[in-house]
Amino acid sequence: MNSSLRLARRPGISWVLGAAVLLAGCSVLDKPTRATVFDFGASAVPVAQGQANAARVPVALADVEAPSAFDSTAVLYRLGFADAQQLQPYAQARWSMPPAQLLRQRLRQALSQQSTVMREGEVALLRPLVLRLEIDEFSQRFDAPDKSAGQVRVHATVTQASGTGERLVAQRDFVAERPAPSADAAGGVRALTAASDAVVADITQWMGGLP
Repeated sequence: MNSSLRLARRPGISWVLGAAVLLAGCSVLDKPTRATVFDFGASAVPVAQGQANAARVPVALADVEAPSAFDSTAVLYRLGFADAQQLQPYAQARWSMPPAQLLRQRLRQALSQQSTVMREGEVALLRPLVLRLEIDEFSQRFDAPDKSAGQVRVHATVTQASGTGERLVAQRDFVAERPAPSADAAGGVRALTAASDAVVADITQWMGGLP
């Protein structure tokens, strides 16, 4: 009796071999799709007129804070026409770093064009203005299946060290919304980048006007 005949009379072995071949085929055909990674791209934030290279009080830029919902690399959207209170992530898209870090990076680039920018706690004797930001919203909102916009909302607080401690200089909320060119993750990323640039430009101009 040859080996092929013996295997044919042992259905358990035949089933195991067949299953192994099937699983091997699935591992080749069903490779996971790699998520597309996005960032803000090249800076498009203009310098406020008359403020470039001005001699101003240094600015200490703290880490941008964000609630847990926005503290990840997920690209998030809301279906405003269905359930606007539910944040949902795109399955095959993500940021290169959390939005809080991307926003801080963008803001540092813009502020450095008009002031010396340092990290919070550096060279305390200079008594810099300390800028702290909190992200309240950072998502793509769909008003209809084919109509959406990127929404960015942050709360800014500026303080400065004094002889009696830290004093509040100013507080303000900044909001920007920009339409998405397409109803998908790529369109949402472009809209959120544009909205972030608008917020950064407003914050930079606001900081330049503080005493």
